[in-house]
Amino acid sequence: MREFKIPAIPPTTNKCIRFPNDLIDQIEKAIQGKNCTFSAFVIEAVRVALENLNEQQESNEE
Repeated sequence: MREFKIPAIPPTTNKCIRFPNDLIDQIEKAIQGKNCTFSAFVIEAVRVALENLNEQQESNEE
């Protein structure tokens, strides 16, 4: 049996940003009925976008 460890919550900072209403509607439709919050969706989308940017920069440097 694996030992239980209390998970550490990563530090966060609250940022207030504005989204176009149509984008909010699309995100809410995409996460409807799923175990996902608006914030979690946006955070994952930003992570993927940053990874893509890094890959593009690396391929341009070659």
